[in-house]
Amino acid sequence: MKISWFKCDITPEIGTKISGYAMEDISMSQWSQLLMTGLLVDDEKNKVLLISCDLLCMDIEYIHKFRKMCGDILGIPPEAVMLTFTHTHGAPQTNSEPGYPNHLNIPYMEMLERSLKKECEKLLSSPQKIECNVFFYSLNVDENRNRRVMTADNHAGFLPHLAELHSLADGFVDQELGCIMFFPADNSIFPVYIIANYAAHPLAAHALGTGGRRISADYPAPFREYVTQETGAECMFISGACGNMIPKKDELGSHAASEMGKHLGEGVLRSLIDSTRNAERFLMKSPSVGAICRTIRVPLRNSYRDNPKNLVPRDLGKKEIDLEIQCLAIGDVCFVGTPGEWCAELGAEIKWHGAFRKNFISFGATGYQDYMCPGNFLLQGGYEAKKQNFAPRSSIAMVKTAVDATYELLDKFDPLPPGEERDYKMDDYKMKIGMKLVSP
Repeated sequence: MKISWFKCDITPEIGTKISGYAMEDISMSQWSQLLMTGLLVDDEKNKVLLISCDLLCMDIEYIHKFRKMCGDILGIPPEAVMLTFTHTHGAPQTNSEPGYPNHLNIPYMEMLERSLKKECEKLLSSPQKIECNVFFYSLNVDENRNRRVMTADNHAGFLPHLAELHSLADGFVDQELGCIMFFPADNSIFPVYIIANYAAHPLAAHALGTGGRRISADYPAPFREYVTQETGAECMFISGACGNMIPKKDELGSHAASEMGKHLGEGVLRSLIDSTRNAERFLMKSPSVGAICRTIRVPLRNSYRDNPKNLVPRDLGKKEIDLEIQCLAIGDVCFVGTPGEWCAELGAEIKWHGAFRKNFISFGATGYQDYMCPGNFLLQGGYEAKKQNFAPRSSIAMVKTAVDATYELLDKFDPLPPGEERDYKMDDYKMKIGMKLVSP
């Protein structure tokens, strides 16, 4: 593979409205830069562009517009461009909000478009084009927890509002830190680029008072800084299915965010060490890249239809809405882009059932349709369930659409004869444990 990349400062001026807990939160200071990072990956047949922005989320209309613009510049299909968002609450307002017609910061969106256009043109005219060997790895890092606590009669409590229940937090937690690591083909010691994926709302630094009025990328900023400082590699952070995942030290301020970023960074260092010392297991063999998008139509909840308190203007008057799934693969890893805040249980279904060796969630890559939960959450209640605007049984249909899309994309890399089902040959994948060679 050959790669090239960009890193762009998208930090607004202090005094800009930010996507905090209220619609009118005005920034009073800056704790960290906001970045837009992009990686162009070329397998000599196809190219994909993966972009991560330190923003809360983005309207689907802008995502489609930016995908097409990048694709036109680079000569690739729009679906080969994925935009995803770290979901920081310390960034400008880049999405429409029900009941707030002036919520979207149009001048900032125009600045983003100009910046993205400029960076893609630079990729085209003067790319680094470093030929790389590519490794994957994942390990668990204990830095998050589930913010829903269930009672015996299947009702949900919301930990951010019930601090005395923290010790009872025993819900499903996805603690996987997933990594893709690029090393120059002629140098196996110094990585040049690292992508990391983790599921936790960036709400460690969002402390009460002035701490919640800072321009901030939250823990992804110290995470990237730590990785680059220790390895010399550029770093991209991608948020996973963090709908109900929060930092263990949520809302405790900048020290909590720095500490979390460092601990995740140490996870990357461990990934680098173990993957390179076991290259026969973690080095991608002849990796390919590709991407597809698929759409599913789902019914809105009856109480949400034509309700301007719950729906943005584009969805008023509809009985059904379209949800898009995007899959972007880099060798053995597939990033699955979702249309909103997936709870971790839905993300785990993709990880468990997806076609690739590793399947990671890319937050909000296909728009923002609010929270998305397993169907039973709507019976349990709680914040996430209240914010889901489509019918409960549609969640599993959305998961199936995503899983099917991963298989469809894998079939493009490795076509099967008509009518045949994929049969993985485990003998093709062996791992060394000590001196013994075994098949898993």
